[in-house]
Amino acid sequence: MRADREFVYGATAGLAGDLLLGDPRRGHPVAAFGRAAGAVEHVLWRDHRGWGALHTAVCAGGAAGAAAVVARGVRGRGRASVALIAAATWAVVGGTTLGREARAIGGALAAGDVDVARERLPHLCGRDPQALDEQQIARAVVESVAENTSDAVVGALVWGALAGVPGLVGFRAVNTLDAMVGHKSPKYRRFGWASARLDDVAGWPGARLTAGLAVLAGGDARGAVRAWRADAKKHPSPNAGPVEAAFAGALGVRLGGTLSYGGRVEHRPVLNGTGRPVEFGDIGRAVRLSRRVGWLTLATCAAGRLAGHALRARRAGKGRG
Repeated sequence: MRADREFVYGATAGLAGDLLLGDPRRGHPVAAFGRAAGAVEHVLWRDHRGWGALHTAVCAGGAAGAAAVVARGVRGRGRASVALIAAATWAVVGGTTLGREARAIGGALAAGDVDVARERLPHLCGRDPQALDEQQIARAVVESVAENTSDAVVGALVWGALAGVPGLVGFRAVNTLDAMVGHKSPKYRRFGWASARLDDVAGWPGARLTAGLAVLAGGDARGAVRAWRADAKKHPSPNAGPVEAAFAGALGVRLGGTLSYGGRVEHRPVLNGTGRPVEFGDIGRAVRLSRRVGWLTLATCAAGRLAGHALRARRAGKGRG
């Protein structure tokens, strides 16, 4: 079986597995990686960029290297290779769990139970829930759905299309390290610098594809393009900016503004300032948009792999001629 077809079949099966099963409650491979990365951090932590770079190289490089070894072991073995790609895809994408958590918070807000919504918010993002009212919680959820569509679904599929199983695993490892140490707290400002910068680089193509597909799959293509072009660069994150701006425009809502992380207040620029404030009903709309973007990403990556094979075959044929 050709490698491009193995990817298409495996990635499709893996994304379908995520849709049907979601993340396992126990024994998730990403959680296991997080524990291992935490153990390495315990040994290597110094308030220094160089030690942080070593931590990133050991953890992300080790995960990608191990995946490469396993992938090489099943290379050319058809069904085994498809099964490995499917398992890796299912392990690293998290679109279904993302949607479930978002909908659970939206359901609590719809029922008027703000306390439950605050309790569940940390499952989705790292903001201080006690500092948020109903509208701010809804806004935080929509922003998290947009950003995590890129991080937990699109980016992984893009790197899987580019580099196979090592790409899938390596991207998820980098993204997980960024979540663990890439924030600007006093402890990680230097140590987490390398993880944060590597995550910016790895997330760049997936973020642009996410924004572009949100334009196509959302309800207001012109609004999504306008918000993306006008507001994306205002966001402090080079990758979250395009994604959140495109989602804001597509949904017709206003994102950004004041938020709080770990007791630290940030005043972020408003995205799609002409939109209306987010309501709890917009959470379901954002989840549906996220799901459409995920499946469109799979189609895009599959088409790219198949087209790449066809182009290489054509060039090989011309070379023989």
